This record gives sequence, structure tokens and C-alpha cells, in this order.
Amino acid sequence: MSVRLSPWLTSLALVLLVSGCAAQRFASVPRPAPEFALPARDSDAFSSIESDIASRRGEQFSGFLLLDSNEDGLRWRLALLDSARYTIDVQYYLWYGDDSGLLLLERLLQAADRGVRVRLLVDDINLLLRDAATVRLRDQGAALLDSHPNIELRLFNPWSKRGLAARAGEALTDMRRLNQRMHHKMLVVDNRAAIIGGRNIGDEYLGLNEGFNFHDLDVLGIGPVAREASAVFDSFWNSDWILPAEALAIEATPAAAAGARAQLKTVLSQANSLQRFPVEAQDWTRDIGALEGRLQAGTSEILTDVPAEGEIAQDMIESIRELMTSARRELLVVNAYIIPYDRGIGILRELTDRGVRTRILTNSLASHDVPAVNSHYKKRRRDILQAGAGLYEMRHDAAIKAEVADTPPISGKFMGLHSKAMVIDRRWSYIGSMNFDPRSAAINTEMGVVIDSPGLGEELARLIERDMGPENSWEVQLADGNKLRWVSSDAVVTRQPARNWWQRVEDVFFMLFPAELY
Repeated sequence: MSVRLSPWLTSLALVLLVSGCAAQRFASVPRPAPEFALPARDSDAFSSIESDIASRRGEQFSGFLLLDSNEDGLRWRLALLDSARYTIDVQYYLWYGDDSGLLLLERLLQAADRGVRVRLLVDDINLLLRDAATVRLRDQGAALLDSHPNIELRLFNPWSKRGLAARAGEALTDMRRLNQRMHHKMLVVDNRAAIIGGRNIGDEYLGLNEGFNFHDLDVLGIGPVAREASAVFDSFWNSDWILPAEALAIEATPAAAAGARAQLKTVLSQANSLQRFPVEAQDWTRDIGALEGRLQAGTSEILTDVPAEGEIAQDMIESIRELMTSARRELLVVNAYIIPYDRGIGILRELTDRGVRTRILTNSLASHDVPAVNSHYKKRRRDILQAGAGLYEMRHDAAIKAEVADTPPISGKFMGLHSKAMVIDRRWSYIGSMNFDPRSAAINTEMGVVIDSPGLGEELARLIERDMGPENSWEVQLADGNKLRWVSSDAVVTRQPARNWWQRVEDVFFMLFPAELY
């Protein structure tokens, strides 16, 4: 059974569809005073875990847990929100107003109701990505959320125009700025626990989309890694790339907020996909206590692009290249969207020449949600193989689909890959937001965490090798005459696998556009 959302609830739920205002419209708005994450306190829900790790391994160590399945990705986000006692900092590219987005929004509001200070930083691009019919209400949605006494909302690189037509005009006149988007994805609670990785907030990222669900990856970290993530958050929160939602100067009455909140709970209570997820916050004491036997200890470093005055310092691409070239024996890469340039192919060749075994997993055309990327990636398949790397492409019907992509009771029609991770010499793990394509390298802001932990490295290597197995992926090989073939547990084919003929049409069409668009 579904319930039709009122305009007020829709605008609140689709908080990322807010209308920002460009610098020229709000040039007179005073910049807010710098604001920073509050220090971690000994009385938070995760402090005893950090204390135990510090006593056994040292104060620089954190504990890490890979979130391989979408169900775990959702559950641990709920666990952190429900267990927050003092602060929540949220930074996301996408937060959709679907079932999972609504549930997490409600639990965020419940935390704020308990007195938790919530800082929410979102990219303003989302207004065009989910429900254009609600664009006219985006400002009210921002105002309603920001009106909560314990929530502050800020928008990254906001648009100045309200309507879709006006935005199209603005895109033509200010495309260089508007093309710069914040692709970060992290949640930090009490400056003690953090989730960092590839998942946005939306049904397909958390296993609740009936059409398709992604196979994605996050890492839960407890300890100093949370403070590292908070420093990244603060650098964006205090940058001149953001606009406080209060600058929209739109009245949000208590009655409107109360009405929207009441209907939000009604909608959630009747959402079929959320049968296993209560609307009200839960007690996660037992689950948190059980973490101590599951966490891998390690030290960490957050990699990030850095906001500067009027620009973004695109540091991630060089950091990733340095990480890859540091391999001495083995490099395992999983990345959803790959369009390699000559320099990337050169790195693979260099690794092969030094005796490093390199294997790469990415999307097939069949598992792709962005066929335009495949249109340009496919031109480099032979180059990757000739450089000595192993190449694998995710199957849309992978055997692990029910295990990692679908969250019961939902079963998507197919599975796509969205993970971005690496393992170097089974010791250093990288998990983050950055794709290996031109947009991630030179336009979007990206982040990720590098973790020095042999235990975690082994775990991540096993997961990637599982995904590369013939029941889950096609191995791309060079056959006689320099021809390509795709080998799986079911068949050997000489034409790139696709779900349908329309994908093949798209694949040809997007070859007409430059790779730099993607």
C-alpha cells in the first residue's frame, strides 16, 4: 500500500531538491562564522571500543568493518544515527526521497529531537535527479528541515535560479562553476564513528529498488579515523562553496513542520520495502558490543580534494596514482566507472614490468547504469590487457546478487557495480567515492580512506576475488587475432554482454560525445 505524499512532506523528504542561490544573488549574505566538529566524549556509545583498541594497539589505531552488503550499509547507518548522543555530521552527493532516504531522514530527525546537534551538507545538484515535479517546493523543504532547532543545513555550490527553465539558462552561462559537484559520501557520529565509502542515500544504493540494485562498499571506522573525517567535513562546511539554508529566508511554520513530520511517519509505517526496519529508533547496544570481535585494527589516512577560495584543489587523482604505484607484489582494483587515459595504462604497464600482479574489476555493459562510460571504456580494453593486467566485468545476474545487492523483501531485476576500492599487497586498503574517469579526476570533489591493516586487506582481497569469480563476473581475455572474448561459468562469448538491444544502441550513440563529459 502506498500513501500519497503531501507537498510539504515531499519538500521535506526531498531535502536535496532544494534551491540554492548563487553568489551573485546572495553576495550580501554574511558568511557564517567558522564552526568545527565537537571533541569526542568518553560517554558516547563507541568510546569503550576505541579505548580497547588503543590499549591493545596504540592510540593511532582505529577499528574497521567492511560493509559489503547493502543491508549492512543501511543497518549500520541506522545504528549510528540511533546511537548518536552529541553530534551527527552528514556529507552526501545524493540523498533521495525514496523509502530508504525517508527512513534515514526520520531517524536523523529523531536524533535531533533527542538534542543531538546535526550538521547536514548536501550537493545542490539533486533537484534535477529524482522528481522534477517538486522543484517548486525545494526551498520550503530546506526551510522546514533547517527550522529544527538542532539541525543546520548547508548547500554545496548552489544554483541561483528556482525553476527548471531558469536553471537551464544558468547552466549555459555558468556551466564551468555549476559542473563542479561534491561527490563525497560520509556520516560521522560523536566524532567517534564514521561510515565512508561509495554509497549514496537512495534505494538502489541500499538494496530497496525493485528495478535494480548496486553492489557497493563502505567501511565503518571507530577511533581516530572519525576525527580525520570530521576535519574533511569542516573544510567543506566552512568553505565559500556553501550557502546556509537560512539564507533562503523562507518562513517555515511550526504547524507545517509538524504536519509534514506526522505524514512522514505514516508513509514509512506503510512502506512495503521497510518491513524489516522499524520507524522508531532502536537500541543497538548489543550490536555495538559485538563489534569488538569483528573489527580489524589499523591506522588510516583520509584522501580528499580540498575546497579553496573560488576553486577546488583536485588532489585525489595524484594520491590514487601514488597509491597504485606503491604496489610491490599485487594490486586488486574494483571501480564501477573506468575511462583510462594513457597515463593510467602506463601505470599498469609499469606495474607489470616490476612483477606486480594487477587485476581490475569494473562494470560490463550488461551491469552498467551509465552506458556512456562503457562507450569510452570499451576502447581501452585491449590496452588494459596488453599492459598485463587481468580484466573482469561484473555480471548483471551475479550469483552474489541476493547476498550483497538486494535487501529483503526486495529483489531487483538486475545488479550493477558501484564500488570504488583497492587493495595493495594485501596490506593497504582504499575505500572511497572516486571513479577512474575524467569527471572524478578533474571536476567532482572526491574522498576516500587508506587503511594500513593486513587483516582488513586480506578481507577486502577475498571479497574482490569473490566478485571476480566466474559466477559473478566475465573475465575479459585476448584471443587469437587480438580479438576479445568474455569467459564466465556459463559461457564464452565474443561480443560484449548486454541485457538488451537498447543498451547496445546507447553504447554506440554515446561514442559521439567526448569522454571528458563523463
